[in-house]
Amino acid sequence: MSQQHPRPESPHPSAPVAPGTLAVTAGRPPRVQGGPVNPPVVLSSTYVSAGDPTGARLYARMGTETWEPFEEAVAALEGARHGIVLGSGMAAIAAALGDLSADDVVVVPRHSYQATLGFLDDRAARRGVEVRRVDIADTDAVVTALDGATVLLAESPTNPMLEVADLPRLLAAARERGVRTVVDNTFATPLGQRPLALGADVVVHSATKYLAGHSDVVLGVVVTDDDEAAADIRAYRTMHGAIAGPMEVYLALRGLRTLHLRVERANANAAELATRLAGHPAVVEVRHPSLPTDPGHERAAAQMTGFGGIIGLRPAGGAAGADALVDALRLWVPATSLGGVESTLERRRRFATESVTVPEDLLRMSVGIEDVEDLWADLAQALDTLVRRAGRHPRP
Repeated sequence: MSQQHPRPESPHPSAPVAPGTLAVTAGRPPRVQGGPVNPPVVLSSTYVSAGDPTGARLYARMGTETWEPFEEAVAALEGARHGIVLGSGMAAIAAALGDLSADDVVVVPRHSYQATLGFLDDRAARRGVEVRRVDIADTDAVVTALDGATVLLAESPTNPMLEVADLPRLLAAARERGVRTVVDNTFATPLGQRPLALGADVVVHSATKYLAGHSDVVLGVVVTDDDEAAADIRAYRTMHGAIAGPMEVYLALRGLRTLHLRVERANANAAELATRLAGHPAVVEVRHPSLPTDPGHERAAAQMTGFGGIIGLRPAGGAAGADALVDALRLWVPATSLGGVESTLERRRRFATESVTVPEDLLRMSVGIEDVEDLWADLAQALDTLVRRAGRHPRP
């Protein structure tokens, strides 16, 4: 793996600032005698306003004190000056892209999150935005596509194909051409990579996933060092009503406190399972950047500090085999989304909106924090079922 990310400056010179420590300590209330250790949840839609409203809290759609600790903590983890929480990951994508028009050309991975691609297709149909879908792992092709573009929206690793982009080179090429850059860092998390340090203008997360981490909230967050971009995103949030509820943000901050432990365990589990899956006779292909044979391995090892908790699996038997595998599992949960403490999986092409270049039999597996031997035992019995159905004998 690459060297550790540069540590962001701490607001307190004596405070530790390792990423795992930041996840626990950032966004805490001031240390005062009798004060709370955790930020309180404020359930109020409006605020007292009897005098000059300039600079005062007025209405919860414009901002609340419950948002700020979570925004501060995520910004600290990404090494950013600004964090802006929104009502969903797609609200974060929309806010980060801004008001796209017919003058805009957006370069995006062909295997991005399906809702992101759907949003861009809608902008193309309604507003004439040009959308250039690229193989994000083909750096030369992406650089060529950046000519005349206005925005690069990158995912790395991609959802669901786990392609790894050469972010330093692509972000530098975009900057040379005056192309604004947005990186969706949901899969990698701030513990795996910090795109702002690699040259990105804006970073987005579906906080629903790893940041909150317990499959109980829907949230998004945008981080940036650009004051003007931050002001625009906050204005978008206010004017479009893309706001988050205080209880959801409270739960996300509570989940963030264990991000380091959860990601560390999920990454380790995923790497071990990917290795075992690669040796099973009922497996056609495994994608995980930890595997030396994975196309993205060397690039991920050079620019990331973790290989992630998502595995792409293609079992024997095509789409029917993939569905049979899902049905045979007992511990793994058949569910969409990802990044929770529980291990989940789904066949992505069961959605009609998924990219047609995603294989019909691809299972996206979100590895959780359970005991890896239990996860493997469940997978192995389900895979062995596929082998028996095909008339072959499983490996010992």
